[in-house]
Amino acid sequence: MSIKVPILDLKKQYEIIKDEVESELLEVARSGYYIMGSKVAKFEKEMAEYLEVKHAISVANGTDALVLALRACGVTIGDEVITTPFTFFATAEAISVIGAVPVFVDVEDKTFNLDPQKIEEKITAKTKAILPVHIFGHPSDMNNINALAKKHNLYVIEDACQAIGSKYKGKYAGSLGDIACFSFFPTKNLGAFGDAGMVTTNDDSLAVVCKALREHAGGKLGADARDIINGNYKESETKEENSLYNPYKYYNYLIGYNARMDAMQAAVLSVKLKYLDSFNGKRNATAKYYAEKLASADVITPIQQAGCTHTWHQYAIRTKAKNELGEFLSENGITTGAFYPVPLHLQKAYEHLGYKAGDLPVAEMLAGETICLPIFPEITDEEKEYVVAKINEFFTQSK
Repeated sequence: MSIKVPILDLKKQYEIIKDEVESELLEVARSGYYIMGSKVAKFEKEMAEYLEVKHAISVANGTDALVLALRACGVTIGDEVITTPFTFFATAEAISVIGAVPVFVDVEDKTFNLDPQKIEEKITAKTKAILPVHIFGHPSDMNNINALAKKHNLYVIEDACQAIGSKYKGKYAGSLGDIACFSFFPTKNLGAFGDAGMVTTNDDSLAVVCKALREHAGGKLGADARDIINGNYKESETKEENSLYNPYKYYNYLIGYNARMDAMQAAVLSVKLKYLDSFNGKRNATAKYYAEKLASADVITPIQQAGCTHTWHQYAIRTKAKNELGEFLSENGITTGAFYPVPLHLQKAYEHLGYKAGDLPVAEMLAGETICLPIFPEITDEEKEYVVAKINEFFTQSK
């Protein structure tokens, strides 16, 4: 008997939280305050407390978070930023959009994350930052990455867009570098009802710059951000004035963005944040089930390294029969994800950087072998059993 198994089912999650969410959304609708405001401030406070960081700065989406974090760290035209080729395009795109250059370093075959042993040889006088991605929810090797950054006086910018709730040696992703970025795209473990994102940091100066840049770098925050960049900042002067007759209001001090979070997204995320640990726990249970039941199949299942808490944004198995398995599962009603079919260094958008096939062999191997299985908190036992049965059936037939 064939059944339909989606890779993700947001409607099921909505049924669990709909009463709370609808009440919050109605409150926002009636308030007449739709951009920033008390709901956003509340969510920022909740996120800062959850992640155990000083500053949680809401933005419009994960890409904005990356751009603002890079700019806050002073990354500019001609600078180089070391990052991974095995990630979503936005990671490198954010580097490029501000005129800097992504320098791709190969990844580890077990975690799919940036390989710290291969970073130092790519550091040059132009290198300004290292941007690791906690891909699929598994934290990067931050101790080694931070040590390299300290040795070479570089910033560490975490791309934690897929890793909300993940931990590395007891500390949350988002608190492990100088500054970090999150996406709350609807498919994420903590997903909004549209686009939303966040920057987190323990650095007061980086926080001021990000807060300024998200709102056109105007007002007192804009003035403070300019002073920080120019080395003239005095912390005691920091206080944003919100008065209707604020003398700073229509003065702008840097070229910024409109990267604000809207109140409805914040309201939804506040509700969902209460369920995050429970939902991540259910993902973990599914990951354990897959690992156990696929042990005899001709696939390599993903790992969770010691000292790490994986949140399983995706469950990526490896097989040399990636395309054939994907087609077989699709024919049997199972949706999978091909993340990522083309590593970033081989994307046409980066042809000008001169990379060629074979330059980053592990990333290229993963692109050719990884296939992501359905994993979401509401997946049923029947659906999991069906996925496993069909994978085992495929490899039995292939022998």
